Amino acid sequence: MNKLILPFLLLLTLGVQSQEVSFVQFEEDGVTLAQEDPISDTKYLDGLDNRQLANYARKKGMAAKLIKKGDEFFDKMWYAEAARLYDIVLEKSGVKHTLELLSKAGDSHYYSGNLEKSYVWYNELYQLYPNDITEDHFYKYAHSLKGTGKYRRAAKLTKLFRQKRDEPLNELESTVTNTWKGPASVEIKNLAINSRYSDFAPMFHKDSEVVFASARDTSFLTTRRYKWNNQPFLDLYVAKTNSKGNDLFGAQKLSKTVNTKYHEASVAFSPDQETMYFTRNNYGKKLKRGKNGINHLKIYTSKFVDGEWTEAKEVPFNSENYSTGHPSVSPDGKKIYFVSDRPGGYGQTDVYVADILENGMFSEPKNLGRTINTGGKEMFPYVTEGSLYFSSDRAMGFGGLDIYKSDVAQDNFSPAYNLGQPINSSRDDFSYIIDSNGEKGYFASNRKGGKGDDDIYSFRYTLNRNVIAGMVKDYQTQEPISGARIVLFNQEQNQMAEVITDEDGSYQFRNLDPTSEYTIKTSKDGYFEDVRNAITKNNETIEVAQSLKKLKELIDEEKQQVVLEPEAIHFNFDQYSIRPQAAKELDKLVAILREYKDMVIKIEAHTDAIGPRVYNKYLSDKRAKSTRDYIISQGIDPSRIESAIGYGEERLLNNCTDGIRCTRERHQQNRRSEFIIVRQ
Repeated sequence: MNKLILPFLLLLTLGVQSQEVSFVQFEEDGVTLAQEDPISDTKYLDGLDNRQLANYARKKGMAAKLIKKGDEFFDKMWYAEAARLYDIVLEKSGVKHTLELLSKAGDSHYYSGNLEKSYVWYNELYQLYPNDITEDHFYKYAHSLKGTGKYRRAAKLTKLFRQKRDEPLNELESTVTNTWKGPASVEIKNLAINSRYSDFAPMFHKDSEVVFASARDTSFLTTRRYKWNNQPFLDLYVAKTNSKGNDLFGAQKLSKTVNTKYHEASVAFSPDQETMYFTRNNYGKKLKRGKNGINHLKIYTSKFVDGEWTEAKEVPFNSENYSTGHPSVSPDGKKIYFVSDRPGGYGQTDVYVADILENGMFSEPKNLGRTINTGGKEMFPYVTEGSLYFSSDRAMGFGGLDIYKSDVAQDNFSPAYNLGQPINSSRDDFSYIIDSNGEKGYFASNRKGGKGDDDIYSFRYTLNRNVIAGMVKDYQTQEPISGARIVLFNQEQNQMAEVITDEDGSYQFRNLDPTSEYTIKTSKDGYFEDVRNAITKNNETIEVAQSLKKLKELIDEEKQQVVLEPEAIHFNFDQYSIRPQAAKELDKLVAILREYKDMVIKIEAHTDAIGPRVYNKYLSDKRAKSTRDYIISQGIDPSRIESAIGYGEERLLNNCTDGIRCTRERHQQNRRSEFIIVRQ
C-alpha cells in the first residue's frame, strides 16, 4: 500500500521536505538510473540489490552502516527506501533489535503504507519494550492491527494499555463506532482506469466526466519520482464516464497550465464549473519552504476562460508555515470546505469552512469543531445538500482511514457516523463523492485486491425505501413543533442519525435496514423528552407520531407542587431503591429543575396504614432520601433540595387508618411522593 495519498495525508501535516529527480540514461547494457543524492560515507551502498545488501549485513560491523544509511533515508522522509534497509538489518543480521530500530522500521512501513509489515515491527516493539512504547507508537500499532483485520486484538491491547496509563489514550477512547449500514446492498467496482500507481480523489466534472489525481507514469525519457514512496509525482487527469456511470475511460491530463512538475491533487469545482480549486505543493519557480524548512501544501484556484484553464492563484487563507488542502465547494457555491494543520486545531489535520464572497474573496476560515474533528486526521471533505462526508483515522473505525457522514442542518453538524462495510475496509478508504440523488459515486481505497497502490472504485446503492417518518406536535395545542431534535438509535443503542424537524414539525430517516427495531428520541427546549420504538418493514414507510408535553404542565401553581404520576414512582414491597420506571418519572422532575434554574423543592414521602406505624415512618424516610439521592445523581445541586422527609402514615388522604377495611385502590391513594416547590 504505497499510497500517493501520502502527500495529502501524511504530508498535509509534514509537507514535502525533499524531492529527488531520477534521470533515465541509455547505456550499452540497458537502462540505468542516475540519482542526484546527498554525498555521505554510505554512498557506496547505493545500487546494491537486496541479496547483496543481505550478504553485506552479515559481515561484522557492517549492519551499523546499513542502519546509518536507513536513518539518512528516514530523516529525509524517503520511507520506502528506509524500510528496505531496516528490514534487511532486522531479518538478516544479528544486531540487537533496539527500541529505536524497531520504532523506525515500523514507522517507515507505516508511512509508506505497508501495514502488514508495520504490524510485524510494532508487534515486536510491544513485546520487547511494553513499558517503553510511546502513545504515538501504540496508536500506530493499533491502526496496523486493525488495518490487517485484527480487530479483537486491537481492542484487547488498547484496554490493557489504557490500564497502565494514569490517563486514558486520547485517540483510543473507544473501539466501537456509530455505524450506518445504509442501504441493504451496494455494488462496488474497481475501475478500468486505475494504474499500478496511486489513483484517487475523484470529482464530478460537467455531466459525464470525472477529474482525479494520479501518479501514473506518462513520460517517455524522464521519470520524476517522489522518494517518500518512490512513485511519480501527482497530476490531475480527466476521464469520461460510461453510460452506467460505474466506470471511466480515456484519461488525459487535465491542463498543462494547472499541472506542474510537483504534486497537484484533490480538485473541486464551482456549481457553474467555471472555477476550479485544487491542492498543490507550495511552488513558484521552485519549491518554497516555511520557517520550519517544510514545503507545505496550498489551495489554488483557476478560471475556465475561452476553453482553457488560467494560471492558478493562491487562496488568501494559505500560509507558508502550515498546509491547506482538499477543497470541496458546497452545492450553492457559497462555502468552501478544506483541511488544514494550522495552529489552533483539535488534531493533526482538521476540517474547516470559509464563505466564498461575491467579490471573489473569502471569509475567515472556521474550524468545524469537536463534532467533526478529533485528535487524529480528518481529511477529504465532500459536501452535498444536507450532508458532509469525510475520511478520518479516528480509533473507532475499521482500520486506516474510514469514510464518515455527518448530517447538516442550518450549519449544525450531527455526530459523524461510519458508513460501514463494504464502503469501508481494514485499509484506507477516502475521497468519497456521491451524486445529488444519493445513489452512486466514487471513492478511493488501497484495500486488498486492487490493481495498484490506491485505486478508484465506483459504487451504486440498491433502491431502499425503508423509511421512518413522523410529525412532532405540542401535546396540548396539537400545533406542529419545528426545530425539535430527533435522534435515531439502532437496537444496540448506537446513534445512527440525527435530524431537526421542519417548519411543519415533520422529519424522515431514510435508507434503514428492513425488519429492524429502532429507538427515536425527540427533544426540544421547554418540553419533556419523548422516546418511542419503531420496527421497519420491507421497503415501506413507518409513521411515528410524537406529542411533546411542556415542562410547565406538571407544575401545579395553586398547590405549588410538581405533580408526577404517583403509580409510576413505585417501590417494591418493603424496599426503598429506585426502580427503572420510577427513575423514568423522576427524570421529568430533573428536566423541570434544569429548566427552572432557581427552583428549590422539598421531598415528602408517604405510606399507607398497613404495617407498624414506626416502621412505615422509617421506610418512607428511606424512600424520600433515596429519591433525593437519585435526583442529585442526575446532576442537580443538592442545595436545591431543601429537605427529604418521610411521614409514614401520618398524613393519610382518606380514612383508611389502622383497623379500617379498605380496597387496594384506596390504600394506594395514600402511597405517594410529593414534590413541594419552596422557591421558584
